[in-house]
Amino acid sequence: MADLKTQLMAEFGKQNLLDAFGELSLNVDSADIVKTCLKLRDSFFFDTLIDLCGVDYLAYGQSDWDADASSSGFSRGREIQSDENTHEQRFAVVYQLLSVSKNQRLRVKAYVDEAQPIIQSVTNVWKSANWYEREAFDLFGILFENHTDLRRILTDYGFKGHPLRKDFPLIGEVEMRYDEDLARVVYEPVSIEPNISVPRVIRK
Repeated sequence: MADLKTQLMAEFGKQNLLDAFGELSLNVDSADIVKTCLKLRDSFFFDTLIDLCGVDYLAYGQSDWDADASSSGFSRGREIQSDENTHEQRFAVVYQLLSVSKNQRLRVKAYVDEAQPIIQSVTNVWKSANWYEREAFDLFGILFENHTDLRRILTDYGFKGHPLRKDFPLIGEVEMRYDEDLARVVYEPVSIEPNISVPRVIRK
């Protein structure tokens, strides 16, 4: 990994490479994502894209998890955030790359604009990006320019919003059921009260 780190710093700059927890992460400008990925595939032999996902940094490192504690059970742990690092840009796309021939891994991260979260598709670099990009579009609302079939993949056709955004309500916007009289599925406003089950004790 030391040789790879040296080569990546020489090619992309020391300031863009992070070495933490035994893993290398490369930050790139979203405008250069295709050019960078082609370079990583052809010159650094990262021939496989094993994952691609969106990330929402809304309120990252700025506040504790604001939620009403549950009076029963400990369904989820809760920790005080002490990280002082914040992100100026809310959304990012993260690519997990694998070089089969060299047995090396690399994480690539590109930030996108919050108002218009658009980035070039890498489906022409790695075919496996097809469904990954559709998933990031569906769940985060990130648009992948030049993707040939960018449509929802996990939610329904008429679904509104993007469920993995931090400001999306946990109970959703609508609920669905099958109406026997109409013989079809109908959508209605959510009828349940929001309930977040977290322990009263804050673990440090």
